[in-house]
Amino acid sequence: MPDPGEGLLEAEIVRWIVEPGQDVAVNDPMIEIETAKSLVELPSPYAGVVHRQLVAEGDVVAVGQPILLIDDGSGDAPDEPAAAEAQPEGRPEAADQGDAASGSVLVGYGTSAAPVSRRPRSSSGLQKGPEGEQVHESYSTETPVSRHVEDVTEAHRVEDEPTEPPLPEPGNPRSLEQRTAGRDASGHRPLAKPVVRRLARDLGVDLATVTGTGPDGTVTNADVAAAAAGGGPRPGEVRRIPLRGVRRQMVASMSASVEVPQASLWLDVDVTETVALIEALKKRPEFGGLRISPILVLAKAVCLAIARHPEVNGSLDTARQEIVVPSDINLGIAAATARGLVVPNVKRANTLNLVELATALNAIVAAARESRITPADCAHGTFTITNVGVFGIEGGTPILNPGEAAILCMGTIARRPWVVGTGEDERMEPRSICTLTLTIDHRVLDGEMASRFLADVATVLRDPGLSMLF
Repeated sequence: MPDPGEGLLEAEIVRWIVEPGQDVAVNDPMIEIETAKSLVELPSPYAGVVHRQLVAEGDVVAVGQPILLIDDGSGDAPDEPAAAEAQPEGRPEAADQGDAASGSVLVGYGTSAAPVSRRPRSSSGLQKGPEGEQVHESYSTETPVSRHVEDVTEAHRVEDEPTEPPLPEPGNPRSLEQRTAGRDASGHRPLAKPVVRRLARDLGVDLATVTGTGPDGTVTNADVAAAAAGGGPRPGEVRRIPLRGVRRQMVASMSASVEVPQASLWLDVDVTETVALIEALKKRPEFGGLRISPILVLAKAVCLAIARHPEVNGSLDTARQEIVVPSDINLGIAAATARGLVVPNVKRANTLNLVELATALNAIVAAARESRITPADCAHGTFTITNVGVFGIEGGTPILNPGEAAILCMGTIARRPWVVGTGEDERMEPRSICTLTLTIDHRVLDGEMASRFLADVATVLRDPGLSMLF
């Protein structure tokens, strides 16, 4: 198991993409893993023939543990590692070496302490496995999600308790149960994209029992959802959801967050002019193909306000008794997915113009829907925005993302009666109103600084033209 970066020590095997006997080339996707932060595919570092899988889907594997044997035809035949060789407690040796052992840590290549074992070709030959399954692009941990903008199909995923098949035994690359799972009576594997296979796995649906309605009989998300709806839980049944991957990290992060002394401020803001600006931007050719929403203006307002109150972008270094204030804003956007809460961030958001910021935000939405968020996308965030307005909620009190001094929550934009004008011109009008809630680390920020920051954000939302004064 290569080091996926960001100090992660283990990952869960979600799905094998290659099977014993299948030819692979360098960088071909070979396995899909879920870490504490993301769901990613690992590319093969070698070309050759897949000899044997050493771990099964559902296993949680430590960094540095052998997971696959590839026959590259070199004639090098080291001792075959045990299928479930235990790792010592604590950080594995491969992870201890960090970047120094491998240069830059890249998904699929890992550190020098965790090579892929190789065996010579069998004299009897290995049959090539099934071909033609479509796979989605692999992402390295060093490429931010803002560089991957594409059209995607949203897959609603529901976590369920996984079934863990037995480990393969020496001499038997895959058990009969593993080799026949997901195949129909004739042994054929139904056509389905990887995201559909993940959905079927999570919903407990056997693809072999589903009739595909897509092109050439391809099974779609809708087909899987319909199959799952046909067999609901029995009365009195209890469903247990294991805390793994993103869900486990979410539990740990939120538990750590409540140990920080926090305070919250909120403000109702007339965002009628922001709504009008959004409608105007949608008609601009520069934003063609991009989804534009009030979050875009809020993100820009946050960057402008932080420039006037830099400590809001800071964090507390308790070991050195210092407040650390970076010059760049890595703007996190909280995304609630079926796999749990993830907070990818737009790197150096303060340096982006409005079109570039819109492009980056669209990429985050697309990546979250396709479970493509990588550890690098979530690393080094400095300020977070969360939007409960998309669920029709007026507002809420957000909890700090660990390591950050503030988080801003945006509620739904609703039409309300509002007092406008002054003096004799004072009157009641229907306006678009939104509630903003700011939660701060009270060790880093005091009430005055937080209030001034929130007031500046509100000023831009009330009248986007006033941003010219910032």
